[in-house]
Amino acid sequence: MSAHATTEPSIYGYLAEFDDKDALFACVKAARAKGLTEIEAYTPTPLHGLPELLGYKNYVPHLVFLGGMAGVVTGFGLCYWASVIEYPLNIGGKPFNSWPAFIVPTFETMVLFASLTAVFGMLVLNGLPQPYHPVFNVPKFTRCTSDRFFFIVLSRDPKFDVNETRRFLADQKALAVDEVPH
Repeated sequence: MSAHATTEPSIYGYLAEFDDKDALFACVKAARAKGLTEIEAYTPTPLHGLPELLGYKNYVPHLVFLGGMAGVVTGFGLCYWASVIEYPLNIGGKPFNSWPAFIVPTFETMVLFASLTAVFGMLVLNGLPQPYHPVFNVPKFTRCTSDRFFFIVLSRDPKFDVNETRRFLADQKALAVDEVPH
C-alpha cells in the first residue's frame, strides 16, 4: 500500500432535523455566516429563496438559451441546405433562399432543442438519476417528504470539524442531529 494513500472521511456529514421552515432558514443563514459552503437542505415542499440562500446557481436558463440558438442554427441551416444547396427548385421566380418560408421549421427546431436541453441539462446538473444517496442511511430522513425539514453540513467542507459542527447544529434548535455514514 502506498505511503500517500488518502482515506475518505468516516462520515458524509451531519444532518439536522427541523419541524418548520423558519428554523431551517435560520440555520442556513447561521451556517453561511459561519463560512460553511458545502451545505444542503431537504424540504417536503419547494421554499422560495432557499436555493439562493444555500449558494446554488441556476445554469438551466443559460443552457436552454444555448440549446434554442443551436436549434435556430440547425433549423435554418437544414432549410437552407435543402432549398438552396441540395434541391434548388425555382417556383414562381422566388429566390432559393426565401427565409420567410424557413421561419416555421426554424422556430420548431428551436423549441425542440431548447426543451430537450432543459430536460437533459436539469438531469445532468442535478446529478440524476441518483438511486443512492448517503442521507438515505438515516432512518428519520423518510419524514423529509411529509413534514420535516433537513439541513446537512458535508464533511468535505473546509471548515468541517466533527465536534464543532455537531455543536453548531445542536445550537440551532434542531430536533435531532444525526451522523450520516457513507
